[in-house]
Amino acid sequence: MSLEISQKKIIGLLFLFIILYLSLYTWNARSGVLDRLAAYTGLEFVGWVIKPGKLLHNHAADFWSTYIDLVAVHKENKALKQQVKELKLQIMAKSERAASASRLESMLGFAPPSGWQSSGARVVAHDFGPIGALNSLIVDKGKLQGVAVDMPVIHPDGVVGRTFRNGLNFSSVLILSDPNSRIPVISSETRVPGIISGQGYQKPLTLQYVHLNSQLEKGEMLVTSGLAGIYPKGLPVARVSSILRSEVSLFLIVEAEPMVDFRKLEEIMVLNKDERLKIRDLGFEG
Repeated sequence: MSLEISQKKIIGLLFLFIILYLSLYTWNARSGVLDRLAAYTGLEFVGWVIKPGKLLHNHAADFWSTYIDLVAVHKENKALKQQVKELKLQIMAKSERAASASRLESMLGFAPPSGWQSSGARVVAHDFGPIGALNSLIVDKGKLQGVAVDMPVIHPDGVVGRTFRNGLNFSSVLILSDPNSRIPVISSETRVPGIISGQGYQKPLTLQYVHLNSQLEKGEMLVTSGLAGIYPKGLPVARVSSILRSEVSLFLIVEAEPMVDFRKLEEIMVLNKDERLKIRDLGFEG
């Protein structure tokens, strides 16, 4: 019984739907209202569906394009950094070559004293400082290159020291700042003689045996006197930096600064007395 009632309801609703549909169809055919409404609502629906998708697509495309650009920029930046490093190394190398050429040019322009010959050498090691037994340098010339003990070692700026130990291809140079260094000098203007010696690493040189009544002046250049036979006469050694009178000694307390900065030395010159001059000094020349 209930099944028959349900079927009747369904048939009735279907019939009612058909009547309603035909009525709306007929009304729409006459007026066209539903067609316009459908077109409008459909357009709005499509617009609201497509617009977010379009915006999302545009943002995704922009993001991907930006990512690709950033990757390209990163690669280019990395390549540019590498180029900058290489250019810096090239500039440093060229600057070093220019500095070396300038130093070598000044050494080539130096004329050794009359009766002396000079040969260049490179400094390969420094041995001075608070823990150094001696204030010395090691150069790349030895017995095979004609270097002997007690040869003057100089720089275009002034005296460096003397060779005191030599091997076949390398030699040690005792520099002015070592306490064992002693060089007879004379002041360039007042002609006051003395013995200049070292006091150790980063300490001024001291000029010994200068009488209290000497006319030595601060700022005077001290040059080699040629005595003792090791150094030729007239090579610049140091400049007087201070003069004090002693109350317990017969000599002035004189300090001087060397003309050469030993810490920056890279090339030096070794002086060798001409053989003819040696023969004449020994008295064998007629």
